[in-house]
Amino acid sequence: MRELQHLDWPFLEERHGILASELDTWAREHVAHIHGPDVDAACRTLVRTLGGAGWLRNAIGGAWGEQETIDTRAICLIRETLAYHNGLADFAFAMQGLGSGAISLQGTNEQKEKWLPRVARGEAIAAFALSEPDAGSDVAGMQCAARVEGDHAILDGEKTWISNGGIADFYVVFCRTGEAPGARGISAFIVEAGTPGFEIAERIEVIAPHPLARLKFTNCRVPLSNRIGAAGEGFKVAMRTLDVFRTSVAAAALGFARRALDEALQRATSRKMFNGTLADFQLTQAKLAQMATTIDSAALLVYRAAWMRDEGATVTKEAAMAKMAATEGAQQVIDAAVQMFGGLGVKSGETVEQLYREIRSLRIYEGATEVQQLIIARELLKELKE
Repeated sequence: MRELQHLDWPFLEERHGILASELDTWAREHVAHIHGPDVDAACRTLVRTLGGAGWLRNAIGGAWGEQETIDTRAICLIRETLAYHNGLADFAFAMQGLGSGAISLQGTNEQKEKWLPRVARGEAIAAFALSEPDAGSDVAGMQCAARVEGDHAILDGEKTWISNGGIADFYVVFCRTGEAPGARGISAFIVEAGTPGFEIAERIEVIAPHPLARLKFTNCRVPLSNRIGAAGEGFKVAMRTLDVFRTSVAAAALGFARRALDEALQRATSRKMFNGTLADFQLTQAKLAQMATTIDSAALLVYRAAWMRDEGATVTKEAAMAKMAATEGAQQVIDAAVQMFGGLGVKSGETVEQLYREIRSLRIYEGATEVQQLIIARELLKELKE
């Protein structure tokens, strides 16, 4: 059993420790070995498995969730634990939460009743469609548009880098509706897979395989009853959703980093070298010390941000700090682990090689490191003026 000392930290309650310990035991048996060349099939299996075991209830709020409001600390612990055992399992859990998050936070009762129970049971796969070819970090620059005709909205445009693209049962799509300039003229709609005028234009292959696609909408008619929140409030819906899940990206990075450190420790203590082991060398010891310190430093930022949000605080700066520190730190830790493995570290299929591919995208999605730096600086300057 791996060490879970951080569960005793004051940021977490007893129930969080129980949750993480139970999931660690369960994940070791049920998801650690789910993989294969068919990533779509593996992802569907993981969603069903997580849903059937009840873990997906933690990804949503309200009557169908584990808590009335989404528990950020629980989400972080679950993502950290799943990432430690299986990167695709972490992805499957996270996308169920992110894809349905707008409905949990601001959906109508009818929308919640239709989708959230199925998401929680793993019977419906969710997707969050915000990014576009020319509008990633600059959400206000999106071009995908929707016009109202009677009791329908007509969507035209594209979305790209959409996780679960091609396998999702529904997509929360953000479109320009023009109520006001910039970010104030965006609305959110639920678009079901198979809706006429909606197509998967391209499947996108990335270095850590998971379902990803470019979406295209051409005169796609969606009932106005599928709009989440009021017209023009889509940007607020998107930011509220990302605010919940951005800290959990950092938690996933922690899971990858902790697994890399454990692999490195095992390698260092078992690799015979010069009448001793790799761990006997001071250079190795110094590297292991730096890896452990980097992980704990990031973990403190992650669970501080999660705790603050659960306490009702605004965590724009704290979440940005956590994501930046955890993802950048995890990249360093995993790189050090690969180096410690030598040639075996870059052999396809080795755990540290897989971690090396898994971590790279976390420094980009849900706000690249450079964007987090801008957010932190902006918040610091805002505080100075107050």
